[in-house]
Amino acid sequence: MSYLEIQTVFVSTGQPTQEQFQHWVDTALGDENQDTEVLIRIVDEQESAELNAQYRHKNGATNILSFPFEVPDVAGIECDLLGDLVICAPVLEREALEQGKTLTDHWAHIVVHGVLHLLGYDHINDDEAEVMEHKETVILQKLNINNPYTGKQNNE
Repeated sequence: MSYLEIQTVFVSTGQPTQEQFQHWVDTALGDENQDTEVLIRIVDEQESAELNAQYRHKNGATNILSFPFEVPDVAGIECDLLGDLVICAPVLEREALEQGKTLTDHWAHIVVHGVLHLLGYDHINDDEAEVMEHKETVILQKLNINNPYTGKQNNE
């Protein structure tokens, strides 16, 4: 079972419950879901922008930042920590509105997207993006959420 910690630094209406976050993380982890720890931190635009500048050298807030945990190469150290996800609620809420998506579905998509980053998936080049997007849509289909890239059900 996965252990999930939520740190809520920024509060707004429509934020998911602990149970929703847990369900999305567990679904994204699938078979990887054994003794895994994930932290989700919900922040404002200022904290997101600061972290984005510090770690990605990009200006402005972003919807999610993923920080995979790298276990030190030291004998005898074992750790179940998969990593941290930092979600900027105001950016996510604005995106949902602009893209015509339900807020809950967009939260779920962003959490799934972040967990996949923690598992090593990426979208830097087209081939990686195609693999990651396919994985996302399969997971979201299990959650009864439309393909976020087309707006259609995944089997259409």
